[in-house]
Parts: sequence; C-alpha cells; structure tokens
Amino acid sequence: MAADTTEELERFRRQWQEEVIARSKGVASPSSSKSARPTAPLHRSSGTVQPGRAAAPNFHKPYRETDEADELGDHRYHDQENKDETRKLGEAGEELIYTETREEPVSALEHYERAVERETEGNLGDSLNHYRKAYRLDAGVDRIYKNKHFPSSAFKSKPTDPNPSNAPVTVPNTAHHSLDGSPTASISELIASFSSLCIIPAEPPTEASPPPPCPLSSVPSEILIKILLQTAIIDAASFARLSLVCKRLAYLVSTEDRIWKRICLGPEVGFAGMHYKWACTVTGGSLPLSLSNLDSSLSHLTITNTPPTPTPFALSTTYPSYKRMFHLRPRLRFNGCYISTVNYIRPGASTPSQVSWNTPVHIVTYYRYLRFFRDGSCASLLTTTEPADVVHHLTKENLHNHHAGGLPSAVMNHALRGRWKLSGNPYQIPHPSGQDKKEHEDEEEEEEEGILHIETEGADAGHANPKYIYKLILQLQTARRGAGATRNNKLSWRGYWSYNKLTDDWAEFGLRNDKAFFWSRVRSYGDGE
Repeated sequence: MAADTTEELERFRRQWQEEVIARSKGVASPSSSKSARPTAPLHRSSGTVQPGRAAAPNFHKPYRETDEADELGDHRYHDQENKDETRKLGEAGEELIYTETREEPVSALEHYERAVERETEGNLGDSLNHYRKAYRLDAGVDRIYKNKHFPSSAFKSKPTDPNPSNAPVTVPNTAHHSLDGSPTASISELIASFSSLCIIPAEPPTEASPPPPCPLSSVPSEILIKILLQTAIIDAASFARLSLVCKRLAYLVSTEDRIWKRICLGPEVGFAGMHYKWACTVTGGSLPLSLSNLDSSLSHLTITNTPPTPTPFALSTTYPSYKRMFHLRPRLRFNGCYISTVNYIRPGASTPSQVSWNTPVHIVTYYRYLRFFRDGSCASLLTTTEPADVVHHLTKENLHNHHAGGLPSAVMNHALRGRWKLSGNPYQIPHPSGQDKKEHEDEEEEEEEGILHIETEGADAGHANPKYIYKLILQLQTARRGAGATRNNKLSWRGYWSYNKLTDDWAEFGLRNDKAFFWSRVRSYGDGE
C-alpha cells in the first residue's frame, strides 16, 4: 500500500517537473494539451462582444507602412498616385504581394463592423448586405456597436458654470478675468500689442555657440512689406500662413491692408478675375460686337460732362476692410475642381426562382465635375468615373481634341464646353439689411451676390447644328462654419434647365438625387491658367 502511494507520488512529481520545464521553454506538454479546454463558447450570440478581439486588417488595399500624419491627413482628390505603380521588395525586384485571407463575420456585431468599414471605403453594395445580415441577427446591434466603440465614459462631461445666474452679488465673477486678475484680451487687441515687436533671432544651441544667422530680422519694415506683397501675389495661402512664424509677421499679415487690397483687387485670386457679364460664347469663342460694345469702345472720342465712374469693389459697412472682403465676398476658385458625388438607391426586380427576404436594390453612383477658367469659359462633365481618373484630364486642351477609346483621357469624350458669370455689380456698394436697405427700395432691384450662372452645350454637342443649351444656376456657399473654415468652397443647386433653340422651349431637369458641388484643390492646375 505504501509502495503504491510512493510510486504514484513520484510519477506525479516527474509529470509536474515536465510541465514546468515545458512552460518555461514555451512548449506545451502533451498531457497539458490533452487537459486543456476551450475558453470560448462554441456558439456565439449576436450581441456578445469578445474581449481582447482586435479588428481585422484591411487586405483590399496594398500594404504600406504609414505614419501618424498620413493616417490623419486630408483625403482629397488631387495628386493621387498612379494605380499601376507597385512597391518592390529586395534587390531582385520581387513584388510585395499579400495573400492572407480574411475570415467572414459571424455575429451581428461583426457584420455591423464590417458594414461600417465597407461604407467608409465607398463600397455601398457590400455595406448594405452586411447591414441587413446584422439587423436580421439582432435588431439592437446598433446600440451594441455604439456602446463598444463610443462609450459614454469616453466623453467628458460639460463643465459647470463657475458663476451661475442665481449666485449672490458678493461672489466674484471669474468668467471675465484671467488667472492673473487682468481682463481677457480679444484677438484684435492681442494682435495690436505686437506692433512694437521685432523679429527675434533664434537662440544659440549652446552657451559657447554663436547665434544662428537671421537676415530677416535686420530687414527694414518697408522692404519686409514688399517681400510679403510678392509672396501674397504668388500664393495667398502661403502669405496667410506666415502669421504662424512670429508675432511681428502675425501683426503685418493681419493689419497690412495694402497687401490685402492688392490680393483682393488683383487678377490672380482676387475679384479682378471674376466675370459679372458673359465674356465669351458657350463654345469659348469671342462675343459678337454689339452696339453697346461699340459705344463703349468709342466713348473716349465723345466729349461729355458725364459723372466719374465709381470705383469697383469699394469698401462699405458690409466689407469694412479688404481682408474681410477677400474672405467673405463670393468668388470662384481656379486652382481646383468642383465635384458632386451622387449616390442613390434604385429598386430592382427579384426572380421568381430566387428566395430572398426582401426586394433587391441597385446602388447607383455617378459624379459631376465643374472646372472654371479665367477667360469666362468652363468645362462640365457627367460620368461614373472616379475623380482620381478625371481631374488631371479636365483641361482646355482635352475639351477640343478627339479622344480614342484606349487613351487615359477618353473620359473627356462626354465633357461639355460652357461659360460662366457671377451675379452682382462690382460698382455698386452692397447695403446691409435694415434702414439703409429701405432707402434704396426705389432703385432697380438686382440679383443678390453669390449666384453663379452657367450655360453649356447640350446632349447634341457633336452635331453640326446643335439645338440644345443647358442652363445651370448655382449658389456659392461655405461648407463648414467657423473662423478657420475655407470660404466659397460649395456650390448648391438652384435650378437646371434645357433650352431648345429651334422651338424656343424650356424644360426643367429634376434635382431629386443631385448633391451640391464641393471644391477640391488640384495641384497640377497650378494657379488655374
């Protein structure tokens, strides 16, 4: 009896030592593997969230190492890489190809996560299928997804009011005072305090090292303003970003109205490049010489006591400074393209032999493109081709040339030529709403500023005698609200018509599915010439 117990104890000791040695080396022993049990249940419910399960990577896009700036960057249509380019691995030039497979989702939450991922990628058809499967498994899967990815604990609660309205008078109000007891200064007062400052050179890296050179700190203010003026003419955005360099440049960028006047009234990006009357024909040709044009061309030969012509784009109460006028007054942009992405669902027909829960649908996606040129002409294109394959070919040269089916610019076969003009009168001072506006009720009522009129060729543009003309009316707006938001980057629909020149009839197109145009910069356009 004692011998059997000793042998059993010795056998257990050897087995225990083997398991300890195997665990220290990272190798599971046969005995431990046999006794191991699965920790996860065999059947998962639709609302179960497995802890520690990481999101599966996306294998639909080619693998590449990205940094934080690339992941958080602004995804736009301009300067996209060529789709045919592939990354190479090693000196032999082997292509880097990943053939890893991705497991299909099982639970309702996994289907919902996959649907959100497909919707972000723009694959609406696959996304809709996963949404249907998720809701079929669990009707409350959206709440489970929200609690997992957007829990209430991740959001900070709104701070309480330090000075409530029912507080006694003896309680000091800290909302209007800073920590040192001085009142909080506004942005204009803060900028004005930089007027006496100069450009301070950078400090030396060590005490024994000489200070680094800073030639800009010794430049006189008159020459510095000339440098900033030339910078603003070349690129107004770079001139505005100079305010981030130092306090002296921030003061000059914000208060130097002479530079803003040159930008505002100049033809590069200012209002001198805008057209408030038709400047060309629909096909881009010169306008015929009319009696009004003839009178204006011979006006210098007639001696009359006519009043002097008012100054165009004069300052007013609506635009008290040229900086504010440049930011707020409606104007078009020539260094990019306006793109409208349209997605809508069209019901399909199910076959009698097919068993389905509901009627199938078709997701239709197409794009509208508008590019404006400085001479008053424009290009309009309606296609299903994505912006990466279109924007670089949307040029004047491709509008007038024939494109074979195999060329990359073959998408321009359906592009239409046109012309544009803005509403408003550059010689009229805009009056704000209120008493000043009532004093001018007797004057001829003009269309408000910011209305864009476009006339393009019709569907029979390739015929010898085309009879149709398309008329588009859009309104310039701002897509986002805020002090730092880009202005005049949105075109909202106001009407779309077709005109028959033979019968003198107008027909209106429905705009139920069409969306607004949003401006996107294209670096290959340069300054829009």
